[in-house]
Amino acid sequence: MRRHAGFTLATVVLALMTLAALAPGLLTGGDPGGADALKALEGPSADHWFGTDANGRDVFTRIVYGAGPSLLAGLGATALAVVAGTALGLLAALGGRVLDELVMRLVEVVLALPTLLLALLVITVTGPGTVNVILAIALYTAPGYARLVRAQTMVIKRAGFVEAAVSLGLSRGRIIWRHVLPNAFEPLLVLATIEVGTALVAAASLSYLGLGPQPPAPEWGAMLSAGRDYFSVAWWIAVFPGVAITLTVLSITVAGRRLQRRVA
Repeated sequence: MRRHAGFTLATVVLALMTLAALAPGLLTGGDPGGADALKALEGPSADHWFGTDANGRDVFTRIVYGAGPSLLAGLGATALAVVAGTALGLLAALGGRVLDELVMRLVEVVLALPTLLLALLVITVTGPGTVNVILAIALYTAPGYARLVRAQTMVIKRAGFVEAAVSLGLSRGRIIWRHVLPNAFEPLLVLATIEVGTALVAAASLSYLGLGPQPPAPEWGAMLSAGRDYFSVAWWIAVFPGVAITLTVLSITVAGRRLQRRVA
């Protein structure tokens, strides 16, 4: 029971965060944008569980509604990176020596760049917002998936069952779809599960810098940034969004490690 307690707790946290993202109205009846100057900077109480911010908005309500854009950024960036990385990895492994060299050199160039600097460059060109944050994070995480898929594919394409499929006259596309992709995707899925948390932190970091969803939209990184100016008088504005980010990332990591042990 002790061994599974952490995974059970992580599952509960992720279930609550998913519910908050999909149906926030089930967890709170408040308005995330409802400001009341008379209730500004009130501490946690029975009326406002996590207190209120400088505009009198309920922090708990904003955290619940902020789960949607925060999780969307982490999941969206990871999904886009997996698709792009898989395509690049297959292209490098199956496209011949010249194409392999070209793709892998491009991957190495992207991996050599500082991640935050690359993300800032992308958002500077495209502008702030959730979609552009997803694109920026996917751009610098896709090369890692590409290297993994390439390495897996290089091993799989020499496997006996692939050689047997070739001897039976199966088309190249069918061999890739039925034999290469399923075997290459299993370790990729484990890595992607863990990396969702990393992408979520990256998205929160960019929002903290003012490059994510713009005010008054609720988002955990942006709420954390707004609370730093009031930390000495209203610690709850920054602490509770920070706790939400930490719990979500830890839960994703625990779930990912559990999946990794099952697959290994």
